[in-house]
Amino acid sequence: MSIFNLEKIFMPSSVAVIGASGKSGSIGEVLLRNLLATPFEGPVFPVNPKYDHLMGLECRPALRDVRQPVDLAVIAVPADQVPEVLDECAEAGVGGAIIISAAGKEAGKDGRSLQNAIREHADAAGIRIIGPNCMGVVSTPAKLNATFAEREHLSGGLAFISQSGAMSAAILDLSARERIGFRYFVSVGSVLDVDVGDLIDYLGNDPGVSAIVLYAETLTALRKFMSAARAVSRVKPIVVLKSGRSASDANGADGPGSRGLAQESAVYDAAFKRAGMLRVKTMDELFDCAELFAKQHNPRGNRLCILMNGDGPGVMAVDALASYGLKPAALEPDTLEALDRLLPPIWSRRNPIDLLGDATPERWKRAAEICLSAREVDALMTVYVPQVHNPSADVAEALVSAFEAKGVSIPLFSVWMGGEGADPGRDTMNRSAFPTYDSPERAVAAFTYALSYARNLEMLQEIPPKFNRALDFDPAAVRAVVQEALKNGGGRLGAVQSKAVLEAYGLPVNPAETVHGADEAALIASRLGFPAAMKIASPDIPHKSDAGGVELNLRTPGEVREAYEQLLSSARAAHPDARIDGVTVQPMLCGRMHELFIGSKTVPDFGPVILFGAGGLLAELYEDYSLALPPLSRLLARRLMEETRIYRVLQGHGRTPPVDLELLEELLIRLAQLVTDFPEISELVINPFMIGPDGGMAVDAHILIKPADRPSPEHLVISPYPNQYEGLISVKGGKRIFVRPIKPEDAPLLTGLFSALSPLSIYFRFFSPLKSLSTKMLARLSQIDYDREMALVAFDPDEEEEKVLAVVRYMAVPRKEEANFAVAVGSPWQGLGIGAALMERLFAIARERGIKKITGEVLAENRQMLGLARRFGFETSRTAENGQYIITLDLSREAGANTAEGMQNLQGGDTAPAKA
Repeated sequence: MSIFNLEKIFMPSSVAVIGASGKSGSIGEVLLRNLLATPFEGPVFPVNPKYDHLMGLECRPALRDVRQPVDLAVIAVPADQVPEVLDECAEAGVGGAIIISAAGKEAGKDGRSLQNAIREHADAAGIRIIGPNCMGVVSTPAKLNATFAEREHLSGGLAFISQSGAMSAAILDLSARERIGFRYFVSVGSVLDVDVGDLIDYLGNDPGVSAIVLYAETLTALRKFMSAARAVSRVKPIVVLKSGRSASDANGADGPGSRGLAQESAVYDAAFKRAGMLRVKTMDELFDCAELFAKQHNPRGNRLCILMNGDGPGVMAVDALASYGLKPAALEPDTLEALDRLLPPIWSRRNPIDLLGDATPERWKRAAEICLSAREVDALMTVYVPQVHNPSADVAEALVSAFEAKGVSIPLFSVWMGGEGADPGRDTMNRSAFPTYDSPERAVAAFTYALSYARNLEMLQEIPPKFNRALDFDPAAVRAVVQEALKNGGGRLGAVQSKAVLEAYGLPVNPAETVHGADEAALIASRLGFPAAMKIASPDIPHKSDAGGVELNLRTPGEVREAYEQLLSSARAAHPDARIDGVTVQPMLCGRMHELFIGSKTVPDFGPVILFGAGGLLAELYEDYSLALPPLSRLLARRLMEETRIYRVLQGHGRTPPVDLELLEELLIRLAQLVTDFPEISELVINPFMIGPDGGMAVDAHILIKPADRPSPEHLVISPYPNQYEGLISVKGGKRIFVRPIKPEDAPLLTGLFSALSPLSIYFRFFSPLKSLSTKMLARLSQIDYDREMALVAFDPDEEEEKVLAVVRYMAVPRKEEANFAVAVGSPWQGLGIGAALMERLFAIARERGIKKITGEVLAENRQMLGLARRFGFETSRTAENGQYIITLDLSREAGANTAEGMQNLQGGDTAPAKA
């Protein structure tokens, strides 16, 4: 159901309180009182058979006795009555319900049974539900306070979502002290229907929301959550505090990567980072970030200037910055000279800037003005320690005056240390919408989170480079191995089989053969080359070195024969019940090479997770690894490597030359594609992958095969590139055109298409005379979420140079089963019917994905497009804005009823109908 009908909850025209009460302090009484006190402007209907009137309103015995339409029902009755109440809601045409009643799965078996009954009744009626067991909802645009919170809230730009009623109450209490305002406040409770993904999608698309703050305990529907978060975080911050950071048991998983992957918190870290979200660790950090994004904008860089009236707090601030790898901004000569004229001769002449203990409000103001004018300063922190002769309120007013006088966009992080002496200054700053902090450490943490958001946003908008060669795969070879393994119940593949799977996807491997006798081992070693390495082949012995199952640096046939007998003896002694499949023999790699651990493991709810880090025998000790979710691009693969300590070594260190980092990027992308195509690969470990200046290869590998719960690509939490939509199409004159979904690496090609558009085409497409496409716009057009939008690009397969001839896209409209579309065809390739063919394919994809209506905006001057749209079957209507039309096509009609004939009419169109 996604976010359908949520406007009935957040923008209702009428509300019924079922279980309203006259008992002072009861939930039913507080709910009704809050609704009337806000005040909600629509009609409010108390429902309770025990009362005739409540708070001056007629009280109905049942919802069916309300003779007027009701959009939202707030339900606060005993839990076992909720299904019956929902039936009444269905009869009354209610669209949304907030269930305060504690009717969730937390109540054990009976609670789960009741929850299932509630879901069935709500689904049958199409009623959207917040809760049960929730605190309620605040919607400032609707003047709706449907909570039982005793604390009033201030209006503002934040949207707060919480899975904990206690956390909700705490945030409301703290926000009142710090004067933080909310546009929406949602306590989701047991998440029976409307989940966090729905809320991020709905609230994030409200232009009045400046940031979203989330407290989460358990997230559901993770693919929908990731899709919503990735879309919204491009335009506004999402801050999340996810409980449960402690490491979970590895359950006997093999190797450091598997154990790390078993830690749910580490996987959430990777997911939040991929979605562009900020994960904080504590309640204090959550609140500090909430205050920051409610009151400030992002710093333009990491150069922080610190003003203080005592050197001790400055040292604390510098230490806090150092813990994040940062230093205070270096002051330039012009700034130092200006400060010399203002401050006593004994001032520190460096950043932090000590204004000294006798600093007057005027000195604070003038020093702040100097720092705000300094080009080397990206953000300002002020640290005030109470002084008798210069009260904090006066200092705060001076700082506010400095910022207002300068009219600058530099953020201020104001620290007020102490209690009663600092409170007046803190209050003054809060009233003036500046964030305040109790210590330099908390201010620095907030500053670094702001930087992290800016970096996340930068990464989301960065355009990944392309490889100079195509990446080819052999899925048929892997499918044969996987199906054979599944016939035998699954299990762990041997090293030889595992390497065959890797080779099929282009991962370089050290050749290995399995032998079953000492003489055979010597013969194979001689053929493969000395020195040789030998390992016991057993699916039951994951840690072969610990079992004496590895022999290295064998240089003669005699040493190989002796090692073969020793391996069998040691393995049987350590694991007498293990299945022994023989011994693997392979060449031993020599030279200066680095050992890496590369792998994947399927994690419940997340699907496969990719791991990269230091490998070899000491990998468990180093615990130097990072995680990422597939699919990967070159940029994401490089970011995965950069998050490890060994990355610095791989870049070249001292006399150690750098390795081929592009090869590693390719390897990680190939691995991600492998586990994308085969959800049956439950675990894959390459340890070590040996790499040096001249290349690398997998030395040891194992793969665990299990039956998959979901087919590819449904097992991923991020929608992968939909290669099923690739293909050739015929256009006018029998010309064949290659069509595929757009990729992030296509951004430079879009620049080429833009240059091939006429000025009139550009005006019709973008509704303005654009001269060029910005990097941000290129990223937005090429880096799409395939779950919620689609863009198809066309190429001439006969041309040696790759050029985009045309592009067509749709963008799903939040809250509805409809989409906006746009298309552009380069001027040299018009008249071939490319646009028509692309649109036909796009509309088929949209219909397949449940979109029922396609709309576009057309300028009145674009008469050709308007005529084509009418002949094609679009409905046309004039908008309130002068010079624009809305065209609409009903996709719910039988496929083909309004496509083939009409589409042919579009072949001569210069650009298309929709503004995107």
